[in-house]
Amino acid sequence: MEIGTRLVQDIKNASHICVLTGAGISAESGVATFRGKEGLWSKFKPQELANMDAFMANPDLVWEWYQHRRDILTTVKPNPGHMALARWEELAPKFTLVTQNVDGLHLMAGSRNVLELHGNIRINRCNRCGSESSMEEITFAGKVPMCPCGGMLRPGVVWFGEMLPPGVFEAAAEASQRCDLFLTIGTSAVVYPAASLPEIALSRGIPVIEVNMEETPLSGSVTYHLLGPAGTILPELVEIFERGRRDSSSGSVAQ
Repeated sequence: MEIGTRLVQDIKNASHICVLTGAGISAESGVATFRGKEGLWSKFKPQELANMDAFMANPDLVWEWYQHRRDILTTVKPNPGHMALARWEELAPKFTLVTQNVDGLHLMAGSRNVLELHGNIRINRCNRCGSESSMEEITFAGKVPMCPCGGMLRPGVVWFGEMLPPGVFEAAAEASQRCDLFLTIGTSAVVYPAASLPEIALSRGIPVIEVNMEETPLSGSVTYHLLGPAGTILPELVEIFERGRRDSSSGSVAQ
């Protein structure tokens, strides 16, 4: 992958970075994507499971499916792409990471300012009192786990037909309005409202970088389209940014 001079300068000049990640970045850790040909969506019909009606009608079945996904997560770790973003956050004056993923891998990698648009599958939430617990606190033995209040526990993710967590998208949109560099990584660019975030950045005329394994509906509009794995590309971008910070602190002219 060749990184041009203009892209290098845009990365070095950035002080407030906003990043949107999708399933593609986690696929490199072995987490099945929803929309890929080999992903979960090709093997199941999530629309029939990931909604409140299905949960109320057959909570044990819904839990079995989510437990299968959680079992997969116990075998995966953050990849170099996740780690690079955590490092970038340490280096940047301001850094906002927005993710459509529910796997929690960004947090495991060390990222702190993370906005999880669709929740976190590692969290359980009571459908009655709203109390939360981690997946490690619950044992699934074929029956839906119950809260002490008598309510059923459900995965802490956003289901079809549900609103996003209060304030999360608003914070993501504000970051898109204020950042001076935007990256969209491993997203399909078709799921709204998340897909509107790079559009907000583009409307402001700031540099937008897309990192993906394939073309998306957004590819023709972005400032830079980098085709390849996030785990390879992101460490290179972070190294450029870090070099720029070193140049700045030493008083040398960035090249």
